[in-house]
Amino acid sequence: MSQQQDNLTAVLYKTKDLRLEQTPIPEIADDEVLLRMDCVGICGSDVHYWHSGGCGSFELKEPMIMGHEASGIVAKVGAKVKNLEVGDRVAIEPGVPCRYCEFCKTGRYHLCPDMKFCATPPIHGNLARYYKHAADFCYKLPSHVTMEEGALLEPLSVGIHACRRGGVTAGSSVLVLGAGPIGLVTMLVARAMGASKIVMTDIHQPRLDFAKQFGVDHTILVKRDANEEDMVVKIHELLGNYPDVSIDASGAQATVRLALLVTKSGGVVVLVGMGDAELTVPLAGTVSREVDIRGIFRYVNIYPIALAMISSGQIDVKPLVTHHFSLEETVEAYEVARQGLGIKVMIHVQPRDANNPKKF
Repeated sequence: MSQQQDNLTAVLYKTKDLRLEQTPIPEIADDEVLLRMDCVGICGSDVHYWHSGGCGSFELKEPMIMGHEASGIVAKVGAKVKNLEVGDRVAIEPGVPCRYCEFCKTGRYHLCPDMKFCATPPIHGNLARYYKHAADFCYKLPSHVTMEEGALLEPLSVGIHACRRGGVTAGSSVLVLGAGPIGLVTMLVARAMGASKIVMTDIHQPRLDFAKQFGVDHTILVKRDANEEDMVVKIHELLGNYPDVSIDASGAQATVRLALLVTKSGGVVVLVGMGDAELTVPLAGTVSREVDIRGIFRYVNIYPIALAMISSGQIDVKPLVTHHFSLEETVEAYEVARQGLGIKVMIHVQPRDANNPKKF
């Protein structure tokens, strides 16, 4: 099969039924671009869809192409596209809103009720040889930025949005609960925004060891039978004070409770992780101490900021990528991600470094 006809695609049919098959190469509209995909990272939500058929309130009901953390090469441009040319290397912001509703018009397009977000049922993702996308949600990569870094703009944007929602600034003391990929990028962003002290918690020591390599000040391994009051005291001792901002990147009831209990009066708790629909939490004390609880949903107007932080060297996300697989090895890649054997698993739709300025 010629390169022009090959559109090998990763399609999730149902729980634990991920198949590689040929699909038609998409036809683009005047405001879209056709992309030859390069790098696609695996997110926790991808694993949830694959292993349990849903993520939060989103449920898989029909076959869906996977993938949303991605970068690619422009192969074709629509008639009205002015910002990109064939051959441009781009990062893909995976959510395209309607542009007309109240939320879009007031700058909070991520809350658009008609958002079309890659690999979120029923919208197809971009883990394929070819994929089409709105041109204005593709961001040209500077010549020195790798395709892998372009794909990592997506999780990095979540961390930036979390820190901005929390009001992290110079001198802030920050607690990050959960040392998975989102927790780690959130820690990196908090440091870049000037946080003076950062503590991270997790139930897996290897992830905390990784966080230490990234420069976190203190880590706490949380045991399954950990006493809540003891945890509060330990965090206060390590920080030397109460955290100004606590960011939960886990979604577990225990971490949400801990965040509310430990945060400074008048401080902020940001909830990033998606856990159970209902939780039992200590609201009375939280209210009486005027601790703000702020949710985040993906990100908004953040991709240019994330690209600037990577391009300038302010944040180095490259060490996050611990595993590499080809498109043909997608199922194996998903299994590695499910087992939590690494931090970020990257799938290469094209040969590694084929479109990088230098080896990743």
